[in-house]
Amino acid sequence: MDATVTTGTEESVWGGGNQPLGASYGKMMMWFFIMSDALTFSGFLVAYGFSRFKFIEVWPIADEVFTHVPFFHGNFPMYYVAFMTFILIMSSVTMVLAVDAGHKMKQNKVIIYMFLTVIGGLIFVGSQAWEWATFIRGDHGAVETKAGKILQFVDAESGARLSLADFAKTLPEERVKHEKSEGIWFVGEGYKTSFSLNEVVEGFKANPNVVIRTEQLNEEGHKTVLDRAQSLTQLSHAAQVVEGANLVHNEYGHRLFADFFFFITGFHGFHVFSGVIINIIIFFNVILGTYERRGHYEMVEKVGLYWHFVDLVWVFVFTFFYLV
Repeated sequence: MDATVTTGTEESVWGGGNQPLGASYGKMMMWFFIMSDALTFSGFLVAYGFSRFKFIEVWPIADEVFTHVPFFHGNFPMYYVAFMTFILIMSSVTMVLAVDAGHKMKQNKVIIYMFLTVIGGLIFVGSQAWEWATFIRGDHGAVETKAGKILQFVDAESGARLSLADFAKTLPEERVKHEKSEGIWFVGEGYKTSFSLNEVVEGFKANPNVVIRTEQLNEEGHKTVLDRAQSLTQLSHAAQVVEGANLVHNEYGHRLFADFFFFITGFHGFHVFSGVIINIIIFFNVILGTYERRGHYEMVEKVGLYWHFVDLVWVFVFTFFYLV
């Protein structure tokens, strides 16, 4: 039986040629990276979903956490996160226009649209850094019990959330002082706060219009507000004051909420930051005419694939973490 030997000079033996699906090696590798990275983000979001529904009765309400807007004081739930999302989506639009201009070999338009894409990415990364700083610093403060429950303070009549500074009573007690620009800080179990537990408890007792709101959600989906007697009972189990959030303590509620916030948004933010750096490099290459000399703008198209993927991931993060 004769064996047929096919040499490398023949065009094709299977129909795909040297470029399967008509894609170059670089674009195929970018697609492989995107698929593997999509699995990683999927794992994060699935883990978040399981944890959220396991602790659904004590999970923080996003509308009550992300209420800040730079340079403005007040309650603006999700406004700034929506602005960040809009900026990132618009940067995806400018990237599409840059790729289209590259296909038409219009260097000046590629420069303009790449510049706008970089600006959009920088605004998003800067906004995310500000959001992290605000989340870590905290807003109102709370008390954590020995069992790990978070007790927040509200006005008994209006139900408005109160900051510790609204009622905490300054006491002449011994304290560990740290030099900070904001003033004196207290230390409890290695966690620095601006008020000691004793000051919060005494201030609460001295203000009968203050009651406690627990992280437990009622049938209407709102956090449970206790009466004065129940509040005093819960406060008797207090272990320490908590202000802001980190990987161990979280004034907004369950600590896993903060853990997932840092890991998911941080991992995505690293992707956006990396994309901005790559876009800047491509942007200067376009200015220098590198791709004009090559006769194609495939590098713009490849980084565009990455940028669109990052934008698409944020749509899922925004939906599952902030909206659901």
